Amino acid sequence: MAGAFACVMAAWLMGSCAGGAREEACTLSGLHPADFEAVVGEGKEVHLYTLTNAAGMEVCITNFGGRIVSVMVPDRDGKMTDVVLGFDNINDYQQIPSDFGASIGRYANRINQGRIVLDGDTLQLPQNNYGHCLHGGPTGWQYQVYEAEQTDNQTLRLSLQSPDGDNNFPGNVTAEVTYRLTDDNAIDITYRATTDKKTVVNMTHHSYFNLNGDPSRSGMDQVLYVDADSITPVDSTFMTTGEMMAVAGTPFDFRTPKTIAPSVEEASDPQIRNAKGFDHNWVLNTRGDDTKVAARLSSPSTGITLEVYTDEPGIQVYTANFQDGTVKGKGGIAYPFRVSVCLETQHYPDTPNKPQWPSVVLEPGQTYTSHCVYRFGVE
Repeated sequence: MAGAFACVMAAWLMGSCAGGAREEACTLSGLHPADFEAVVGEGKEVHLYTLTNAAGMEVCITNFGGRIVSVMVPDRDGKMTDVVLGFDNINDYQQIPSDFGASIGRYANRINQGRIVLDGDTLQLPQNNYGHCLHGGPTGWQYQVYEAEQTDNQTLRLSLQSPDGDNNFPGNVTAEVTYRLTDDNAIDITYRATTDKKTVVNMTHHSYFNLNGDPSRSGMDQVLYVDADSITPVDSTFMTTGEMMAVAGTPFDFRTPKTIAPSVEEASDPQIRNAKGFDHNWVLNTRGDDTKVAARLSSPSTGITLEVYTDEPGIQVYTANFQDGTVKGKGGIAYPFRVSVCLETQHYPDTPNKPQWPSVVLEPGQTYTSHCVYRFGVE
């Protein structure tokens, strides 16, 4: 609340939004905090929070779904550029299904047929994606309101109380997401969760990155690097098969940076056909070392770069294959096919049903933690 109030007051002092005047924007990215003021559900308040650093970078976040709404970074000429997709008002976030910029939980990605077995009990979760449970179900945490505390200009702490039975997941879970904007232009995200009953937790961040700063056209001219020798292949319902597939000699080999387009358009590859592009988990070679670059994205047109660091074993690369020009985002721009790239650090999809993969089971008395850093630069 404090962050939103401070932004509104600052805007009032500058004469930008006072009395409904909207000639100037409240935020560097052109957002008006008043457009994010709402009461959702049982009296939960939603606001827009703004983080800034000494370098002039700006990150705007709403506590509805813990979503990053905008990220302003300098391009090679010093021009401040918004590099993520999203909406410019809370109504669109509520009414148009999307994962734009969201803090995903309880379980990021897909669980096969929405079924998990814990201590011999089979639990049926919602089946909201090709018969599977995707991103925690139809009312996953991306559609819930986090409590927010902005402790300073560079830190926002979000917390969520997820009750036992939330989308049929067991256990009362307390989850936290902390966004910290560092002075070297990185968004440092830490996740924590505890439970009072055995459950599964796998959180991630779901920004759609377009480092070109032009979401009116495809983002497949961006250059991608992923430090991974294999992926977890999927079937035609986007579900992992349980295998590991080497990337060598396939369109999934980004161990040397290259433009995305030629590979993602390789229609003869069955995995590309199955997922309609990239919607796959890469098995990272970084092995939980969040000091090593797990993935890197860059734009030849703006020179903006994005490095990803994580302690997670995998990263889902998704090329916005389901955007088709029907959804209009910030500024009324229609988002076209493959407009952007998502880089979602996580445990592997369907881990609860793949015992050979790292576990996401969380027991009472334990604390789930995850760490992801998105560091921006120029080249």
